[in-house]
Amino acid sequence: MTALVTTPSAIGGPPDGGVVQSHEVVRRHRLALIARGRRARLAATVVVVFALAAVNLANHVLGWDTMWLGPVGAVALLGFARWQGLSWHQLGLARRTHARGIRWGLGVVAVVGLVYLVGILLPTTRTAFLDVRYHLPPAGALFTAFVMIPVGTILLEEVAFRSVLWGFLSRHARMWQVVVGSSVLFGLWHVFPAMASATGNEAIGSAVAGLGPFAKVAVVGGTVLFTALGGVLAGELRRRSGSLFASVGMHWATNSLGVLFGVLAWRLAA
Repeated sequence: MTALVTTPSAIGGPPDGGVVQSHEVVRRHRLALIARGRRARLAATVVVVFALAAVNLANHVLGWDTMWLGPVGAVALLGFARWQGLSWHQLGLARRTHARGIRWGLGVVAVVGLVYLVGILLPTTRTAFLDVRYHLPPAGALFTAFVMIPVGTILLEEVAFRSVLWGFLSRHARMWQVVVGSSVLFGLWHVFPAMASATGNEAIGSAVAGLGPFAKVAVVGGTVLFTALGGVLAGELRRRSGSLFASVGMHWATNSLGVLFGVLAWRLAA
């Protein structure tokens, strides 16, 4: 008696078609999930950019106080980034990178301090430090340098551009594109502050005096370009150290030391 052997073909089922079709369905499902994840990450990045634009308008147009807007904005951005799955390492705040970032930051502070010292000692460059916004008594200059600027400016800007935005952009782009993209947006962030620079800084005002109605445009364009280049340098410090503290050190040095050396420049000019 011959044994009856059944095969998929014997009962009408395709030998390999079902398996192939199943693999194709799984592949398409995975591709759909990947595409959906990319769209969600892109949407989250756009949300961050628009949120930064709203904060900028609230600060410079509506006149909201940055002493509370800065910390609240920084915490909100970090909370949103963590909710979207960014790690502390992606945000430049991993504990293992703190020491390296602080070393880089202190080194930049020393270099900037030396450059500023030479700048105010030379009469030809001293006028660049004569900004009426920082013609302050010593106590006011210290409060501005160690409280107002770190809390009201540096905290939000560093978290926004070298931490949260950096982390989101790194999901879509190569590292050089992350540096350039965050730096361009950092430059555009300074459009409103630049509008007051021509009247507040003696050196800037005299440099554009002959441009007539185009003076403000030149100041704004120059400020955006200069701050974007500064953003590239800060981004490179962030990239090399892996820590936000490196760019924080540069930011504090250029802003806060500028105020302190500005006080000294006003005294030397008097």
